[in-house]
Amino acid sequence: MRGGPTLRWGVLAPGRIAGGFVWALHRHTDQRVHAVASRAPERAHRFAAQYGVARVHESYEQLVADPHVDIVYVASPHSEHKRQALLAIAAGKHVLVEKPLALNAGEARDIARAARAAGVFAMEALWSRFLPQTLLIERLLHEGVLGDLQLVMADFGGRFDFDPEGRIFNPALGGGALLDIGIYPIWLAHLVLGPPPHVHATGSFTQTGVDGQAALVLTYPQGAQALLHTTLFAETPQEAVIAGTHARLEIDSRFFTPGGFTLKAARSDQRLRWTDPSGLHGSEGLAWQAAASARHVAEGRTESPLHPLAHSIALLETIDAARAQLEASRHDGLRQK
Repeated sequence: MRGGPTLRWGVLAPGRIAGGFVWALHRHTDQRVHAVASRAPERAHRFAAQYGVARVHESYEQLVADPHVDIVYVASPHSEHKRQALLAIAAGKHVLVEKPLALNAGEARDIARAARAAGVFAMEALWSRFLPQTLLIERLLHEGVLGDLQLVMADFGGRFDFDPEGRIFNPALGGGALLDIGIYPIWLAHLVLGPPPHVHATGSFTQTGVDGQAALVLTYPQGAQALLHTTLFAETPQEAVIAGTHARLEIDSRFFTPGGFTLKAARSDQRLRWTDPSGLHGSEGLAWQAAASARHVAEGRTESPLHPLAHSIALLETIDAARAQLEASRHDGLRQK
């Protein structure tokens, strides 16, 4: 993550997620955040002082016009991703947009079209894709170590304090389990098995009307399945399993962060253990996507070969299908009552 090309970053919407990203970026890479902007200038000034950011802009428009900013990191609530991404792209800036790329697949396609027309680099900040463990798992899959893939199981649940105005529970901000944390199990299924032709979803809603819990079954023509779960109501193991005819791979708890996994041979006690040697933990792993973005830009790429925009759109297509089924089941239940 050091010694390669360096970009000058600008941050839009300096909240908790942006703070973790900037801290990891400054601590573990040569990348540097040059400027920050917020709707609330006092928040931007506090953020700049805390993380050593040199320049504070009074508006998003001023930041994207800054000639000393190479790439804009969009860390706002989901509802603002499309608008802020398009703002940066229109100013000719490269852009890294927090996951999910947008509220739905249609908005994501709009971002992709704009970035391609402008010839700038654009990527969804799905940081788990760039972790060392993910690259190694991908290699094992390509080499056929697990045999014919049959099953992906993954969950991500946490108990969130109810705040009807906060981004998790507020429908106006794109709240709900699927978009915020459910995207991680869905991403893993896509990584291993690809986008599913069939999505089956069931779940429940919060008092504010956003999806609070969802169970998904993704099915594939060859018979493989993905069993996925996400919830805002309870802390779950946050583990993942990839099973094939020759072996299964068990990823440690918080499978979407730097960690490790165990490879177990089928019908045998043979097992191999791998642990991330980088020493990074938790949100420190955000640094990998920053370094990858800088490499891609230096190479003249407009999309990441590991996580291109088509993959982000496909993720949202699966989420769109799941959310539509949940809404349909809720309306059916209301009609029955």
